[in-house]
Amino acid sequence: MTDIRGAAPALRQSSERAAHTMSGYGMLLVLLLPVAGVAAAIGQIDRVADGIVVLMLFSSAILFLFVVIGFYLLQPNQAAAILLFGDYRGTDRTTGLRWTWPWMIKKKVSVRANNIISERIKVNDLRGNPIEMAAQVVWRVVDTAQALFDVDDYRAFVNVQIEAAVRTIGSRYPYDDFEHQEITLRGNHDQVGSELRAELIARLVVAGITVDECGFTHLAYAQEIAGAMLRRQQAQAVVAARTTLVEGAVGMVEMALAQLSAKNVVELDDERRAAMVSNLMVVLCGERDTQPIVNAGSLYQ
Repeated sequence: MTDIRGAAPALRQSSERAAHTMSGYGMLLVLLLPVAGVAAAIGQIDRVADGIVVLMLFSSAILFLFVVIGFYLLQPNQAAAILLFGDYRGTDRTTGLRWTWPWMIKKKVSVRANNIISERIKVNDLRGNPIEMAAQVVWRVVDTAQALFDVDDYRAFVNVQIEAAVRTIGSRYPYDDFEHQEITLRGNHDQVGSELRAELIARLVVAGITVDECGFTHLAYAQEIAGAMLRRQQAQAVVAARTTLVEGAVGMVEMALAQLSAKNVVELDDERRAAMVSNLMVVLCGERDTQPIVNAGSLYQ
């Protein structure tokens, strides 16, 4: 038994091709013929039969409308898809005054660059943290046939695919990596932006649209976790600063003890050496300025 719920037929992909149209400036000369016919008919009103005059006027009016209806104007970076009874007959990209048969339908499409900033959306990053993201995208139509006939509304299609691409890229990487071992949304703008552009191009190719430039205009933790993440970042910064401070202090203590021993300035036993190390670490790692105490007696008093 055949399953009537079989796979849907593949979408028939359109492809832009050049339309056969004419320059409108040459047709302006043809437009002079009905004007001349009207003038001739008026001049022959008293000389020929009224029926002939009416026929001349009617013919001139029909020719005038025939020529005028076929005119259309194309500005720079603008195209017109030509249709004949619903059948795509090609696209005209020649700027200026153009003319085609009056029964042809002209659908104008802008091929200029469009700039759009998406709305802020909430996305869960790779670690599941909710973040807010928004993107700026520069896109343009490169295939007018696909833009008009392969999707219902290509502008709405772009908006939906931008949101989908932002969600995909946002869930692919963590927002931040405090150990600096992973690619992150916050720390690798160029790489993540390139992946977002590639994702958008792959999604919009079905509509004959390409993406020239894109990037994130907003990237932050969601409000419900922003405070906790800020405290975490502050704690990580304090730990990193203290780690650097301790490493430097240990190096300075080692250098001081080595030079004291090398120059025979003073000989210290293990107990006094430990006390000296402790004092130096307190001085070097303390957050407040230390107050020196001068020992006026012997070293062991």
